Amino acid sequence: MTGLLPRNRLLLIAVALLLTTVSSAQTLTVLGEVTKPLTLQPANFKGMLHTEITVADRDGKEHRYAGVPLITLLNQAGASTGAALKGKNLTKYVVVKAADGYEVVFALAELDPDFSTRTILLADSVDGAPLADGVGPYRVVVPGEKKPARWIRQVTSLEVKMAK
Repeated sequence: MTGLLPRNRLLLIAVALLLTTVSSAQTLTVLGEVTKPLTLQPANFKGMLHTEITVADRDGKEHRYAGVPLITLLNQAGASTGAALKGKNLTKYVVVKAADGYEVVFALAELDPDFSTRTILLADSVDGAPLADGVGPYRVVVPGEKKPARWIRQVTSLEVKMAK
């Protein structure tokens, strides 16, 4: 009987860690060089005004992605955008991180509509359905890029940094 107790405790610990990992994978944070760091749960994200874009995916077929522009999230967190994006602030960039450790970088200026005409989206659905497991709950969609290497899947955080 005493041998079962440690196994049960280990099983409970493993389940708790798994639930924590699943829960935190759905949480989205915006932090770093911002005035109001954000932590968004899926319900918060779903409640935000969504934008739709139609782009060709890696498969070459057109897909309709819906989500929130990255610049909207950065504005909500108080990142330097718009008129404040000048001088030293032009050295700021955003590191987008995925659950598996993959990271991509965007210059803050390439996300800002004062500098760029494209909308880079943090999508939570494609063709009217939630993103598939292994892709969602959030994915960056970058229209106009020849290679979708920055279409990062399973996004967990956006971190604004300043180049040194």
